[in-house]
Amino acid sequence: MPHIPQIKIPATYIRGGTSKGVFFNLEDLPEAAQLPGAARDALLLRVIGSPDPYGKQIDGMGGATSSTSKTVILSRSIKPGHDVDYLFGQVSIDKAFVDWTGNCGNLSAAVGSFAISAGLVDASRIPDNGIATVRIWQANIGKTIIAHVPITKGEVQETGDFELDGVTFPAAEVQLEFIDPAADEDGAGGSMFPTGNLVDQLEVPGVGTLEVTMINAGIPTIFVKAEAIGYTGTELQDAINGDAEALARFETIRAHGAVRMGLIKHIDEAAGRQHTPKVAFVAPPADYLSSSGKQVSAADIDLLVRALSMGKLHHAMMGTAAVAIGTAAAIPGTLVNLAAGGGEREAVRFGHPSGTLRVGAQAQQVNGEWSVTKAIMSRSARVLMEGWVRVPGGGF
Repeated sequence: MPHIPQIKIPATYIRGGTSKGVFFNLEDLPEAAQLPGAARDALLLRVIGSPDPYGKQIDGMGGATSSTSKTVILSRSIKPGHDVDYLFGQVSIDKAFVDWTGNCGNLSAAVGSFAISAGLVDASRIPDNGIATVRIWQANIGKTIIAHVPITKGEVQETGDFELDGVTFPAAEVQLEFIDPAADEDGAGGSMFPTGNLVDQLEVPGVGTLEVTMINAGIPTIFVKAEAIGYTGTELQDAINGDAEALARFETIRAHGAVRMGLIKHIDEAAGRQHTPKVAFVAPPADYLSSSGKQVSAADIDLLVRALSMGKLHHAMMGTAAVAIGTAAAIPGTLVNLAAGGGEREAVRFGHPSGTLRVGAQAQQVNGEWSVTKAIMSRSARVLMEGWVRVPGGGF
């Protein structure tokens, strides 16, 4: 039986923030994969190299971490007042599924530059020199992101001196605005606190009853106190990711929190929804040594945060979780706000495993309900490789 030869598909491999992924123009995908469904998922799984029982993604573009097992599909926007539609797919490493339930805040930093370079943004909106404002419709969660992309001589400026902890080399700064970040997904109706409470008591079998803040901003996130689960908030990846029992506890917390947030109906459904919600633990400021060996001083940060993504402690911080952190910090009484010292605030700098990150949010209370008009943070992005990806033909 003859084997079907490989096909090649135009693609660009880009680092955005502390993540990297394979970017596609929707029109460049095989016809069957231009629509949501099994064919698209099968293609992206093959591109990234999943499912891989060895957990390495050797036979694909993935890097075998939650930060590097990512895909993006862009197209000219069909949403009025927007330039580009952005769809994010988090590819499971060892299972055959692509999770479309949330956004990637880090890769959001690369969407504007790719859209400009791919001709998806009207040329009249791009200055010869200065900042191009790209209006992005985040299709996974139905939200607007504004990317401020530096331009030099009509081209995207990627090089610069902006340093981002968790990224090895400096690059040009890209400021992102996440507009009205409370998500509308899964019937949440835009409610930032799905239970209506800033702090809830969450009963978790085998763990106990935990105080949690469950927030739906940037990405659904469950915040717990570090000390309540036996941590200090200064932990690095090895302290968590090498402990199978700890990872199982976090997954149990995540599953029960997802039910309380209304994201799933039964804890068994959590296994098929790895990307959301996230689990993070918070603590007041403390000195620690980051994963790069850089000393982080308690005097330079407002709080400590560690977050898990796709079942493992993230090496830095997910961009969407940073939005959730900034949003929760701006609202007096949440666990995040209390860890930062309480009170009203419009920005926090938090410590994560790779260093620190500053994120701002504008919160207001109307008729007893909190809302956030936007969250702001800076990232950088750089094209690593462009051309085509090749995958065996057939099946999509």
